[in-house]
Amino acid sequence: MKVKVCGLRDPTNITAVSALHPAYLGFVFHPASPRFAGQASLSEWVHREHELLREQQLFGVFVNAEVDYILNTVHDYRLDWVQLHGDESAGYCQELKLLWSVDTLRKPGIAKAFSITPDFDFKRTNPYVSSCGLFVFDTGGAGAHGGTGKKWNWEKLREYTGPVPFLLSGGIGPEDTDAVNAIDHPQLRGIDINSRFETQPGIKDTQQLELFFRKLN
Repeated sequence: MKVKVCGLRDPTNITAVSALHPAYLGFVFHPASPRFAGQASLSEWVHREHELLREQQLFGVFVNAEVDYILNTVHDYRLDWVQLHGDESAGYCQELKLLWSVDTLRKPGIAKAFSITPDFDFKRTNPYVSSCGLFVFDTGGAGAHGGTGKKWNWEKLREYTGPVPFLLSGGIGPEDTDAVNAIDHPQLRGIDINSRFETQPGIKDTQQLELFFRKLN
């Protein structure tokens, strides 16, 4: 089971989390978030210590951001994935994918997040298939842009029959290893964890993470 640890912002904490060997590390670039990682000092650290992070792919999480901001951040933080966690259209994703074709740019994958509510129709993901290499299925609700600490009904995953792999997100905590291990879906790439493993916003409890990782399939 691959794990993405999201909402990181402190170099010392990032170093400790990286040593646990998750597949992905996530930085939030939404200024309204308490886990905002847009400080220049972190960008400089990522460039300086990129060998330290060579085992992980780096995600940048954006919410309805301007394209230029995303392009600059991809370069500044050496991002491997751009996760779009707002109301970005399929056309917006196609525009980004086209920009990645320019030889001088890094070519991160595009991950589109969807807020899952009881009446969510997974057909809404269809227009994004051609531009996105990954989906993130997170907890829905009014104004939900991740980090809510709340789960959604994972039984609904049975309705998803699309070709794009996904990360399961939304309120996954230390007590959920059995439930996560029990999920049997051909497109499940891994899980996305954040606020339930924090001592404060942006700082992860590495002891809890280590115990959690040991119990995962």
